[in-house]
Amino acid sequence: QVQLVESGGGLVQAGGSLRLSCVASRSIFSFNTMGWYRQAPGKQRELVASITSGATSTTYADFGKGRFTISRDNAKNTVTLLMNDLKPEDTGIYYCNNFPVKSNYWGQGTQVTVSS
Repeated sequence: QVQLVESGGGLVQAGGSLRLSCVASRSIFSFNTMGWYRQAPGKQRELVASITSGATSTTYADFGKGRFTISRDNAKNTVTLLMNDLKPEDTGIYYCNNFPVKSNYWGQGTQVTVSS
């Protein structure tokens, strides 16, 4: 069964932190690079960060460098995004998926709202 379940979002003040988690089905997660994406209102979905299957390499969008940390637990098919020093422009729905994306399937995402 194909599954992506994101959680951990919420409302936070600027400067605050959130830890997002994603549990993926084995078919999506195992041996694949995983990514966190976000979609702000009225904008296209964009990549936030990615991590290779062995967690040996990570990449970050410029806006996340120094503030966001991606990690994964291969035993639990889980990928996590720790976000610090959040800004109002980080507001959006956050999703996880393969990187690059391999299908049209997406989970429901988790809403992150940062107030100024």
